[in-house]
Amino acid sequence: MSIAGGCHCGAVRYAVEGEPMTHALCHCSDCRRHAGAPMVAWTMYPDAAVRVTKGAVRVYVSSEHGRREFCADCGTGLFYRNEENLPGIIDIQSATYDNPDAVPAQAHIQVAERISWMADAHTLPTFDRFPPMDG
Repeated sequence: MSIAGGCHCGAVRYAVEGEPMTHALCHCSDCRRHAGAPMVAWTMYPDAAVRVTKGAVRVYVSSEHGRREFCADCGTGLFYRNEENLPGIIDIQSATYDNPDAVPAQAHIQVAERISWMADAHTLPTFDRFPPMDG
């Protein structure tokens, strides 16, 4: 499997070759706060499967062993590494794939830290774009 992706502004592009190890939706507070989102989708690969094809990432030391890599121009989060807990592994924020449907999510992780209303988020009303405006 080949997957391409990149940041919001296009300054950083990457390519992935091979099958993912897993694809999980992470609810931990670190991921939430870094992304400013209720959860972050991560696809895990061996480090050698991923290469940056355009630009360069900036590294943020987010914890003792965690390293978050992002575009310095637009701020898009792209990769996560933790050599202590996940040696030789890279996580990719799968929403940055050109085709985010390429790898379906397989699990929710770190649900002990999940925002309580996320447990029932799938029951909320849905709209193709925006809800109708009253008045």
